[in-house]
Amino acid sequence: GDLEKVVSLLLCLSSRLARVQNAMSRMDGNTDAEEKQSLNERHKLLSRQQEDAKDLKENLDRRERVVSGILAKYLTEQQLQDYQHFVQVKTSLLIEQKDLEEQIKFFEEQLENLKQSI
Repeated sequence: GDLEKVVSLLLCLSSRLARVQNAMSRMDGNTDAEEKQSLNERHKLLSRQQEDAKDLKENLDRRERVVSGILAKYLTEQQLQDYQHFVQVKTSLLIEQKDLEEQIKFFEEQLENLKQSI
């Protein structure tokens, strides 16, 4: 459960940070100071939150290593490898799921924009 939450948090923050960075890259001389300041503040906040989330992930990885060490005493080598494979696959699937959700959201936004422009 913790793995899913931390991976989701990291992906969400990365996505939000990328959107803010894209908005910042589109700023030009016509962008008002208030908007620039708002984007800079959001960027700083999301960057700090992302670093905190990375720390959480590192702690989770340490905890997983401790659990694996304990399980190694009670499981066969094959069972331990199966457990470790499960954890790796679960992480990969969570990342893929979040990526697909982001793509769906992006395409829905694109579709809505197209509908509005017609």
